[in-house]
Amino acid sequence: MHVLVKGAGVAGLVVAHELSLRGADATVIDPAKGSRQAASWLAGGMLAPWCERESAEEAVLLRGRDAPDRWDMMLPGEVHRNGTLVVAPARDQSELNRFAGRTSGHRWLDEENIASLEPALAGRFRRGLFFPLEGHLNPRRVLGLLREKLVDRRIAFIERVAEETDYDDIVDCTGAARIGQTSGLRGVRGEMLYLETGEVTLTRPVRLLHPRFPVYIVPRGDGLFMVGATMIETEFDGPISARSMMELLNAAYAVHPAFADAAVVETGVGIRPAFADNFPRATRERGAVVLNGLYRHGFLLAPAMAQEAVDLVFSRTEPGGNSR
Repeated sequence: MHVLVKGAGVAGLVVAHELSLRGADATVIDPAKGSRQAASWLAGGMLAPWCERESAEEAVLLRGRDAPDRWDMMLPGEVHRNGTLVVAPARDQSELNRFAGRTSGHRWLDEENIASLEPALAGRFRRGLFFPLEGHLNPRRVLGLLREKLVDRRIAFIERVAEETDYDDIVDCTGAARIGQTSGLRGVRGEMLYLETGEVTLTRPVRLLHPRFPVYIVPRGDGLFMVGATMIETEFDGPISARSMMELLNAAYAVHPAFADAAVVETGVGIRPAFADNFPRATRERGAVVLNGLYRHGFLLAPAMAQEAVDLVFSRTEPGGNSR
């Protein structure tokens, strides 16, 4: 079986990997010659289903809780299993209580415990929540390594295809490009920035709660930190706004004052495809399997959703299927 995979973001690459594991040949359409144009390039890379349960349906937790194990099987050693730390300024302690009430899999920390986990935050927060089963990865590194692995498995990457009918099936993972084509799919704007400083050391993602703009800071190593991300109901993909920049920087400063002197080395804006329930779907549409709607859960849910998409591919060649 030879399957055409459209899209080289996290969904497309994981689908191609799943196909190869099941013995199918795959060709990936990658017009951008890399993943830099994909929303995945701007992702936080947090494998945090228990935290996400605060605003997401239980299905996100159920399908995402084994994501660290799935990523470890694909790329051993790339998942950092240090958990997630959630904190709030003293004036927003009610937000911390609310977050705890809507989630599970955590334990409360006092000021001493927080300092033990993250010495850089000693004396900065009275209470916090620790989610020990969560992890994170570096999306850009992982996208590159996964692509290399697929090439080693003789999976081809092409810029365009002459005839789609040359393939036994198609899996469309083109994300926001399908807005207007797939019913109910919308775009949600996310903004982020990278800060660089040698004055702060963190070993795990830190989420700062705030009623208007909760943000997260994810360490990338060598003094680099990803700060994100806004969620704005618009498909406008222009540069980051001044308001968002100030909010992200203010949040970083609230976590640690040394971020005030950090270098802003990059800003980014991505349009996340999402359905009304903010949960992804793998469906068959007009002769192709469409995997879309990963919203803010790309790296968390891509492994489970890729399996569902490939199940649909193989169901066409099984008894009762509609093989071409």
